[in-house]
Amino acid sequence: MEEKDMSDHRERILELMPYAEPFRFIDEIESVNNEGIVGYYTFKEDSDFYMGHFPGFPLTPGVLLTECMAQIGMVALGIHLIGVENIDAPIRFAFTASDVKFSNMVMPGERVKVVATKRLWRMNVLRCEVELLKEDGTQAAKGKLAGYRLKDE
Repeated sequence: MEEKDMSDHRERILELMPYAEPFRFIDEIESVNNEGIVGYYTFKEDSDFYMGHFPGFPLTPGVLLTECMAQIGMVALGIHLIGVENIDAPIRFAFTASDVKFSNMVMPGERVKVVATKRLWRMNVLRCEVELLKEDGTQAAKGKLAGYRLKDE
């Protein structure tokens, strides 16, 4: 019963994400709690950005790897921390800072795993440490992200 509740909670977080294709970089949440989150995304081989980055040797842009880490490690985790029972529509987060180091390439079609650990959650401000891993466990990026929940006025 407890696993079913957790599964429903993870699905609800995905429903509350404020993104849609082609700018949604989260497919699945493996686990989430008040200390962190683990999630996955597969970079689709036919994504338009690969045509121009770099022709003949397509490579996932670092800015999109950072966005993937932010969507999973900050927005999805933030939704959990706010509490899915307290949210009735997708919420927005403002991305305020990143310090990310890239250590490996992510190619078209690769599935990545994002592991994020909360460092601060106070007054709708979230700071976390994130790591992006390739399927074989190789680290592709690591860093710190920060942002805050935007409230509708």
